[in-house]
Parts: sequence; C-alpha cells; structure tokens
Amino acid sequence: MNRLHHYVFVRHAHNWKLLFRFGLVGGSGVVVNMLVVILCNKLGPNPHTVAVNLPLTDFNIRWYHVYSTIAFLVANLWNFQLNRWWTFKSAKHAGWFKEYVPFLAVGLIGLVVNLAVVTLLLKDGSPLALPTSVFDDSTGFRNRYYWAQLIAICVVVPLSFVLNKIWTFAAVRGRGSEPAVAEEAKRDTPAGTA
Repeated sequence: MNRLHHYVFVRHAHNWKLLFRFGLVGGSGVVVNMLVVILCNKLGPNPHTVAVNLPLTDFNIRWYHVYSTIAFLVANLWNFQLNRWWTFKSAKHAGWFKEYVPFLAVGLIGLVVNLAVVTLLLKDGSPLALPTSVFDDSTGFRNRYYWAQLIAICVVVPLSFVLNKIWTFAAVRGRGSEPAVAEEAKRDTPAGTA
C-alpha cells in the first residue's frame, strides 16, 4: 500500500499539480463558454429551432449546435493561452501556432463529443433527454440547454486534459526543451522522494 501511495502521490506529484492548474484554467474556460452561450441565446434565435436542414437526412443543425461551436472557439482560445502561459509553461519551448494546431485538434475532438452529448440531452425522444418537467426554460437555472452544455463540458474535460498533456504541450516541444521540463518536474518533487 505504501508503494502505491508513493507511486500515485509522490512520483506523480507534478501531474497532480498540472491537473489542478488545468482544472482552474478549465473552470475559467467553463465560465467563458457559458457566458458566450448565454449571450448567443439572448441575442440569437431560439436554440432549439433548426438553423440548417441537412439534405437527404432526417437530421438538422439546430441553433444550440451553432451556439456551442461559437462558445467552443472562444473558450478554446482562452484556455489555450492560459494553459500555455501557466499550466504547462510551454511558451518558451514552442511556437504559438506549433502548439495551437494540436490544441485545436484536441479541442475539435472535444467539440464533437460535446455536440453529441448536448444533442442526446436535448433531443426529444432520446433516452438521455433532460426532462422538460424539471428543465422548463422558465429561468436561467431551469434552462435545458444551459444544463446540457454544462454536463457536456464535464464529460469532455478529462479527455481534453489527457490528450493535451500527452500531445499538445509535450510532444510538440523540441528535444532541446526536455531538460527544462525534467528540471521543472524535479523542483516539484519533494527532496529525497524521487
């Protein structure tokens, strides 16, 4: 049991610190995302109406898909910049576009999952649809779309963290930056525990 504790909490203390920072940045990104969703909802058409009919299918793109995509793009830039400066401190190790392209790719995977979850939670007849008896859109706190967006964000965050840690903020760095990353990990490990 001691070995497991040491492995999880001591040897990987740096990862826990990164996860905490990533969570704080992600929390601020959730606020940004939800503010954009609320703004779009207030200024645009009803989120449940059809924005675009998909020809030759029974499917439609609804305004909530459009709003979620706009919110994703804004929050994605916000999160990228904060993660680059603070969480992974990679600004000195790689160029902005060199890191943003994979970050955006990871984000697009998250967006697809987000849109799928939102659709399942809002589509009438879906087994996972949020009940309209509780979420009747009478207030912001009872708005089905807002809750669906929050739930979808909670589903996407763990996937996003793992992919960004493994790929975006680590793999795109050049070999010359590896000693700096190793040095930072050493500083975060208590003396005598490595």
